[in-house]
Amino acid sequence: MYEFNVQGMSCSHCVNAVTRSIQEVDSAAKVDVDLARHKVRVESSREADKIQAAIVDAGYTVSGAAH
Repeated sequence: MYEFNVQGMSCSHCVNAVTRSIQEVDSAAKVDVDLARHKVRVESSREADKIQAAIVDAGYTVSGAAH
């Protein structure tokens, strides 16, 4: 499981955009977005850098990641 600090998320559209972008990289990924804490938790078999790149490509800033 990965946890990312993601800035710029503020609504359900943001949640959907982040979730879709991650699932384009790994369709089986489980994504949990916590808007209040600006956290995205992902269960995925893909590497963290690929997941992070997908979030950035969706237009959001990733300020940190943890396993």
